[in-house]
Amino acid sequence: MEKQSFVVQILNSQNATWQGTITWLDKNNTEHFRSLLELIKLIDSTMAMGRSETPEESVPISAGKAN
Repeated sequence: MEKQSFVVQILNSQNATWQGTITWLDKNNTEHFRSLLELIKLIDSTMAMGRSETPEESVPISAGKAN
């Protein structure tokens, strides 16, 4: 599995969870997340796929709900 580097910025904390951005340094691609669970899913699915790009199509984000 390929190693990946990223920067996580916590911009806010509401409803007992974090909101912010994650940037993959290899591809200079940034995604927003609305909860810690979304952040973990973004990291996990990217690593499981073994790729350096964000998994936009593989992480469904429904408004107001954690998946």
